[in-house]
Amino acid sequence: MKNFTDILRSQAASIWEAELKHPFVLGIADGSLPKEKFKYYLCQDYLFLLDYSKVFAYGVVKSSNEATMAKFAQLLNETLNTEMDLHRGYSEKFGISPAEMEATPMAPTTHAYTRHLLHVAQVGTLTDLVAGVLPCQWGYWEVATNLAERGKSPEPLYQEWIEMYASDAFGALGRWLRDLLNGLTAGSSDDEKQRLRNYFLTSSRYEYLFWEMSYNQEDWEI
Repeated sequence: MKNFTDILRSQAASIWEAELKHPFVLGIADGSLPKEKFKYYLCQDYLFLLDYSKVFAYGVVKSSNEATMAKFAQLLNETLNTEMDLHRGYSEKFGISPAEMEATPMAPTTHAYTRHLLHVAQVGTLTDLVAGVLPCQWGYWEVATNLAERGKSPEPLYQEWIEMYASDAFGALGRWLRDLLNGLTAGSSDDEKQRLRNYFLTSSRYEYLFWEMSYNQEDWEI
């Protein structure tokens, strides 16, 4: 019998496959992605991570046992401090200062995706929250692992990004979230599972749209 997360991954397969074929992702792999598009992505990802950290804070609040609380507190700390520090240091290699990132306006897709995650975290259960964040945590590892299997990117800075997200440490975070969701959904009703599928698929779609936004350097039209 398949785990619930395996079922979710199967139902989102067409979206995740589209991510792997997106020109932004392929441009990281072969080094052809224009640096300006990647710089745009880095600034928007910085803004995304700030709100993503808040979602993990809700994970602490909504956890029902100490071990899960501690793990979400660890995720919050690692995202807000360790990952954000790495992000700032990495961005400086592209000539992006911390002040520039902080002054960047949030693009429409970044705004919509983070509002979706924060809404799920605020009004939903812990199970809802995990279903909402899983496509980002799991999906980044899958994208980076796929790129790593193709060989090194000719662009060293893109290769550094691939290695960061294809690492065993980053992959372990996604596995923990999958195990948690599988445990939380043991005995869940069909109605609850359908709600979780909707959250998972919506976040998966936003993951694809984040690449699309970055490739097109999306801005507000008015």
